[in-house]
Order: sequence, then C-alpha cells, then structure tokens
Amino acid sequence: MKKSIYIVLGGLLTLGFVGCEPEFDTPVTDEGFYSSGDADLSNYVAVGNSLTAGFADGALYITGQENSYPNIMAQQFALAGGSETFTQPLMADNLGGLLLNGTQVAPNRFVLAADPMTGEPLGPVILEGTPTTEVTTSATGPFNNMGVPGAKSFHLVTPGYGALNPYYGRFATGASATVIADAASLSPSFFSLWIGNNDILSYATAGGAGVDQTGNLDPSTYGPNDITDPNVFAAVYSEQVAALNASASGGVLVNIPDVTSIPFFTTVPSQSIPLDAATAAAVNAQFTLYNTQVLPGLVGVGVISAEEAAARQINFSAGVNFPIMVDDDLTDISMILQGPPFNLPASIAGLLGQLRQATNDDLVVLTASSELGSLADPNDPNSVVGVAVPLGDEFVLTTVEQERVATATAAYNGTIRALAAANGLGFVDARAALAQVADGGVSYDGGLLTSEFVTGGAFSLDGVHPTPRGYAYTANLIIDKINQTYNATIPNVNIGNYGTITLANNVSN
Repeated sequence: MKKSIYIVLGGLLTLGFVGCEPEFDTPVTDEGFYSSGDADLSNYVAVGNSLTAGFADGALYITGQENSYPNIMAQQFALAGGSETFTQPLMADNLGGLLLNGTQVAPNRFVLAADPMTGEPLGPVILEGTPTTEVTTSATGPFNNMGVPGAKSFHLVTPGYGALNPYYGRFATGASATVIADAASLSPSFFSLWIGNNDILSYATAGGAGVDQTGNLDPSTYGPNDITDPNVFAAVYSEQVAALNASASGGVLVNIPDVTSIPFFTTVPSQSIPLDAATAAAVNAQFTLYNTQVLPGLVGVGVISAEEAAARQINFSAGVNFPIMVDDDLTDISMILQGPPFNLPASIAGLLGQLRQATNDDLVVLTASSELGSLADPNDPNSVVGVAVPLGDEFVLTTVEQERVATATAAYNGTIRALAAANGLGFVDARAALAQVADGGVSYDGGLLTSEFVTGGAFSLDGVHPTPRGYAYTANLIIDKINQTYNATIPNVNIGNYGTITLANNVSN
C-alpha cells in the first residue's frame, strides 16, 4: 500500500492551528512617537521571489499575500511616517491556482485536513475548487511588492521574463520588461532585496537532480534545477542593488538560509523502512551475490574503489532501516553488469547501476514520503520502493550534493554581505535567524516558533515557505535591522497574533 506523508507524520499532526487576522502590538498612533530616522519610507519597494510575494502552502493566494513580510513591514512603516499605501498584485482568490485561457496550469494550495467524524488528522491536502486567477488578465499596477515566485537572481534582469513566468507576466509593464527595471522605475525611497534562494533551492528540492553550473557564465544554458554560478550571481546582484539604490535613501539586503533549516529536508527521516527479522533476512538473501561477488569483483578489475564498494553494501535488519536509493555520484555499473562475467538482465543491472543505502547524513526530501513503501509496480507486491526498488535520486539530497549547495550559498552570501557594507545598506542574516528557529526555536510572547513540520508554527504546508507567523518573524528581523542601521524606531509586530496552518474547513474563496 502506498504510504503518504500524512501516515509517516501522523504523530506530528495536531489540530488547532487555525489562521487568524493579524493584530499589531498595542498600536501607538500619537504623531511623532515612532520615527523612520534617516530612512525615507514614503515609497517602499520590495524585490525578490516567492518569499517576498507571500507564497505559502505551495501556492500564491490572497491571504498569504496580505501576510507577506513586505506588507507587514509597510503597515509598521505607516506608524513611523511611511506611506499608508502598499500595493501588491493580488490573486483573485484564496485557492491559489492559476488558469491559462481557462485551463488550470498551477495547483491550488495545501490545507490541513481532518476526519470530520473523528477529528483524526489526515494531513495536508490540495484545497478543492476551481481557481479564478487568469494569468492572461493583467493586474493593474504599479506595485510596491515586486516578489516573483520562481525567480532566480538572473531572472530579475532577463528581458521578457514575463513570458516565462506567469506571476510576473500578470504585472510586467511590457513584453520586454525586466523585474528590476520595473522596480527601479518606481523610484523607491527605500527598498528590500531578497533573491538567490532559488539559485540553489530548486537543485536541492529536486534532490540534486540538476547541474552545478559553477564555471558556466551563461545562464541562458542553465536547466531549471541547476545551481547558478557564483560569479553570475555576483554580477546580476550588484546590478540590482545599484538600480534600486539609485533613488533610495537606503535599503536592506537579506541573505540565503541553509536548506537544513527548513522542514522540506528535515521531516522525513533517512531511516524509515520498518522490517521484521524474517523479511530482512529474505531481502538480504536477494543481495548476497551483489555484496559478496559483484562488488569485490568490480574492485578487483579497477572499476570501483574499495571505499565505494563498502558504501554500496546492502544490509537490512529487524527494525527501522535505511532505504536503498540511487546516487548519481556513484560509478554507473549498469552496462558492465550486463556483460560477462555477470550477464545480468538489463532491468536488474539498471537497478544496481548506482545503488546504495541511505545514511544518516543524507537528507530525504518531504515529497519522498509518498514514495517510500509504495509499490513501483502495483501488480507486484515485491516491488516495494526503498526495499526492492531504489528510491529515486530526486528524493534524496546526498552529502556530496549538500556540499555543492553549501558552497554556492556561502559564495552568494559573501556577495550580499559585501554589497551591503559597500553601499551602507542594512544586512539581515536570515541564515543565522532560521538556523536558530530550527535549533530549539525562537521564543515569543505566548509561545515558541520552531521549524517542526505542521506543529512548529514557522513553516507552511509546503515545508519551504513561511506561515503568516513565520513572515511576521521575518518582518521583525528586517525592521530591527532598519532601526539599527537608520536610527529609526519602527515598532515590531507581535508574531503570536499571526496564524499558522489553515484547516480545510476554515477557508473562504
């Protein structure tokens, strides 16, 4: 039977995480009580990707946009002399899906479902309904929130990107427009820039099923899941900062968190295959020749090293086991196994080609939950994924792949910090802040904000994007840096007044 994340995480799912309308911390309206200091907040423009747009629960929808960190910040700016108007390209509903000429091309959002009779948690489900946001219908701008879901750093300077990205296509000023030029044309008096997450995140969420393009300076040749070359990132990021800063009194740059700080990579345990002693013994018997003859033989002829042979040994035992998986950084032995002396069928050789068991150092992604324990062939009860059939490479971020992500992230963050210093801009260390949320959590008045999936309060049901409460926490981080950098006294919000996970029966379109 196919298992799902709802079964695997059943013990974590608790109800009561109902969204609520945000309220601000004891608003003070006396004129002059709060100050914007050296910052001119009269025309704040936010530039970035889905995190800036307010994306959550796997979709962009009105309530998420209303609780985006730029919108939360703008409301606080208004208390300190900033504009009371902050425009966003709002979706048409709270379903979150997209239509292209009437055909749905993007899914609706996730909500948390429960059995209506027992209240037993069923887990995240796609919200039913037909969305009403038609991407061919332009949203009337201009907009202060220039967050574009899916955008990588170089996309912000790519002419005609609106034709490739329906979210930007809804409000691009022209067929050949760029995000950064549209943002700069607003002559922001103050700005925030948070971009670069997708330059490594798409590679990571795809389990490393992409290419590290370090050394390739032509982003037009990149695939959707590739890692952006750090020099490409530095060049386009510098261009963006210069364009936004040209008219501004100041701004804030936000760096890139580690992937290990988000539940998409930390929820599904790498050790997740329960077997009894008899089943473990039967499975081990199937791999005896592979362990004792094939691997040593390949070492003997110099095809693989003894170290790689040891890493490829398959061994199950009674209890909870590591699944078998594909590791595309291993030597592909599939063609060799089809020839003498092994003469294995192509189907078996293919399964063994880059096979090993996962380890505690591997990160199994959230979407793997629906694959682990399922049947690769519904008609074959022995084709259990993780036991007889390896978990696909796209479901595991290996240590080698993690190192590629970490190296690129460090390079991007070095660029961001240096440009903030060179231009006298605020620098927000989101990497350190989210690491703290993941490592024990952050206390607030009335609770603890953690990165635990569903129950922690910080992350929405896609395991990547924040909840309203998580976005409120982000807004406070940026406000604190503005106050520090620009001698301002902008008030924080009480993050406990913001919602977390939405129940399926608590949604209006």
